[in-house]
Amino acid sequence: MKDEMKLKMHTPDLTAQNIEKLAALFPNCLTETTDATGKLKRGIDFDQLRQELSDHVVEGPRERYHLDWPGKREALLAANAPIAKTLRPCREESVDFDTTKNLFIEGDNLDALKLLQETYLGKVKLIYIDPPYNTGNDFIYDDDFAENTEAYKQRSNQRDESGNRMVANTESNGRFHSDWLTMMYARLKLARNLLREDGAIFISIDDGEARNIRVICDEIFGEENFVVPVIWQKRITPENRRAFSFEHDYILCYARSAEVFRETRRLLPLTDEARARYRNPDNDPRGDWLSVPAIAQAGHATKSQFYKLESPNGRLLDPPAGCCWRYSEARMKQEIASNSIWFGADGNGVPRIKRFLNETRQGLTPSTIWTADDVGSNEQGKRDLSSLFGGEVLFDSPKPPSLIQRILDITTEASETAIVVDFFAGSGTSAHAVFAQNSRDGGNRQWILVQLPQPLSEETSEETKAAELCRSLGAPSTLSEVTKERIRRAGTKIKAENATTAPNLDIGFRVLKIDTSNMKDVYYAPDEVKQDQLELLTDNIKEDRTPEDLLFQVLVDWGVDLALPITQETIAKKKVFFVDGNALAACFDPNITEELVKELAEKKPLRAVFRDSSYGSDSVKINVEQIFKLLSPGTELKSL
Repeated sequence: MKDEMKLKMHTPDLTAQNIEKLAALFPNCLTETTDATGKLKRGIDFDQLRQELSDHVVEGPRERYHLDWPGKREALLAANAPIAKTLRPCREESVDFDTTKNLFIEGDNLDALKLLQETYLGKVKLIYIDPPYNTGNDFIYDDDFAENTEAYKQRSNQRDESGNRMVANTESNGRFHSDWLTMMYARLKLARNLLREDGAIFISIDDGEARNIRVICDEIFGEENFVVPVIWQKRITPENRRAFSFEHDYILCYARSAEVFRETRRLLPLTDEARARYRNPDNDPRGDWLSVPAIAQAGHATKSQFYKLESPNGRLLDPPAGCCWRYSEARMKQEIASNSIWFGADGNGVPRIKRFLNETRQGLTPSTIWTADDVGSNEQGKRDLSSLFGGEVLFDSPKPPSLIQRILDITTEASETAIVVDFFAGSGTSAHAVFAQNSRDGGNRQWILVQLPQPLSEETSEETKAAELCRSLGAPSTLSEVTKERIRRAGTKIKAENATTAPNLDIGFRVLKIDTSNMKDVYYAPDEVKQDQLELLTDNIKEDRTPEDLLFQVLVDWGVDLALPITQETIAKKKVFFVDGNALAACFDPNITEELVKELAEKKPLRAVFRDSSYGSDSVKINVEQIFKLLSPGTELKSL
């Protein structure tokens, strides 16, 4: 039986009806608040309502310009509170694990951003995100921070469960703008820390939250660091189900420093159409040129820019009303003498300045309107994706790689090692775009993608096909599994198509999965430990953790680049990991020997780490320290 056919079994909620009536009359007085249990609900801003019903300024809370919502303080708590988690490597799901520079992190992106803080602080050139739009039915992040600081810290550090919290952002759950803003605020606050001084973040968004995300980004990045709102034509076929056909989304750009970004942002490559505008009608030996006006607005002009200009045929010309000449009279005479001013083929035209192709910066200034013809549409994104999966459509509205490549064109140089981050990876378009861009210009960009292992509900044909793909791979039916497979196939395809021009293209990625700490949770005070429990406390590492798990915890804790090359050697019958040659040496085997320690010390690594239980006794540990002090005093030594 449908819900509307069921008996309500209760009297009408008059308060809710009155709120709806007031909302219809005074929509600006509608707000969100919390009830006694902390749940979100619709409410009325009574101070605002009093002002609406008054003919004079009503006294009330002091006004200031800001965006506030239930959960904003919790978002600050979420961003700042520590977590006791780690990244566990998964070789079997990775591609070129030991040599690739790319990282795929599976787990909640709030945790991922915290785990990346130390290693990638101030090192990321570009962040692109396409967060879940606040549509009311696809919001899956629930950070659940309705508690005080101490309670949150305790839960974050001692919880054993590794499951992700997921709820729908539906009206029946009382969650409208507030949950979405809380989720985004915490993540954007952490994301800003990762950006380089010349770095920028591009955020895809629709009309639903565009105005709100502008306000929170102004607060996080600084209003002065807002660069531009790009309008992207996402659809080329009109839709008929609304009053207007929605054919665009926004891509908001904020810089870590707008001043630095303006100086370092790149021009777009000249198109064939733009190059065709350069010609050489007078056979100038300097080559092709195009002309630009020789006049300028008179607003900030000097007296030297107002004069009668004599053309080659002797005609005297004045600038139009409200305008002036772009050059002073002396400079203009020099330009005319050097044949850099064009008066038309017959010498009687309006003077224009010649701009030569070989003297200008090669490129076009990016515009704020990106058409589907230039950067692709959602339909193009579907075609690009389905071509990797035998024509099957696995996502409803994936972004086309060409859209992300436009952003890469603006923000990154082929000659630099730029890190690109996308912590709402979705279908994996960002990784696909970086592969394509590097293959096109020989670049060395590397990426870090984060995706939650969101279960596929199979409620749509796309999700059903995606789940079938996962089952055929013998993998869990989650979004992240589909994302990884898309990246594998895109990399293989692009490398095959560019085998000659880009033979060394890095199409690999390391899969790292967010999990609880590798260290055991200790719940007992010393005087509460019983004799038969002492053996359980002799090792502080969880039983199911591998040496490579421990290595990556060391990399995270020490702030070492997670994409550095890793090699393994057997020394004195023990397995030793070497990271980036001699940057770090690690051995987690039991019962380390003096032979091993001496041989490692002679290699003089910058850092060395062992498992605490591997020493056997305090005297062995002291001996290890003395060997390193003698043979390699510059090595930083630690125990796990």
